[in-house]
Amino acid sequence: MTHPTVTPEMIETYQRDGVVLVPGLFADHVDALREGIEVNMAEPGPYASDNKKEGQTGLFFDDYCNWTRIPQFRDVIQASPAAQVAADLMQSETVQMFHDHVLVKEPGTSMATPWHQDGPYYFVEGQQTVSFWSPLDPVKEATLRCVAGSHLWEKEVLPTRWVSEEGFFADEGQYMPIPDPDAEGMKVVEFEMQPGDAVAFNYKILHGARGNTSNSRRRAFSLRLVGDDARYVERPGRTSPPFPGHDMQPGQRLREDWFPMLIG
Repeated sequence: MTHPTVTPEMIETYQRDGVVLVPGLFADHVDALREGIEVNMAEPGPYASDNKKEGQTGLFFDDYCNWTRIPQFRDVIQASPAAQVAADLMQSETVQMFHDHVLVKEPGTSMATPWHQDGPYYFVEGQQTVSFWSPLDPVKEATLRCVAGSHLWEKEVLPTRWVSEEGFFADEGQYMPIPDPDAEGMKVVEFEMQPGDAVAFNYKILHGARGNTSNSRRRAFSLRLVGDDARYVERPGRTSPPFPGHDMQPGQRLREDWFPMLIG
């Protein structure tokens, strides 16, 4: 049964463009997510970063894979309609947890989130994937920007390290250079959003975000889920997140004791 938030037009847009706005997806959980982010920033996990870059101002904090230790995140994942909305958009019978990600740009943070696709960083391959990016503050200029249709490109974009801008893996021809969507006239979609709205996008969508030049914080919570066709794949090097010791083999579904089924 389709969640009432999701219309046939939204499903069609998601399948065609790889990105769609889901108004109010986490509207009932904004306070809990804000609390979770405060806990996360006070007690960062092993993957946390301040993304300090020479010549940049402000603070751009990000961290991921904390839902098992931060109860606010865990409760929202279980109580929100995100899993059912994901099933509808992906057209998937199953929905499996992958990980969470927090991204906070304090007022006056000049650093942009570089253009990138999430998929090449991950050890997951498949078209039935979805990432929800939800701001916990009103956003206009500092919102997410996505290149429509980029999930269908023949080649994936080379993953890079955000601060050093070095390639994440040695590229042996399987990746394309990072394009400049604005200069190249690509269809970039972005939305003015209220707290609890969410952008849903495929792991292979090229996306980024401007710095936060406003006088207010830009806190965002991301939730990454996978569907029926998602399988473990080996990359040319260490993935992000790395999940050391997972013991999965290429072609396997993600192990359910680490990545629990939310539907199915």
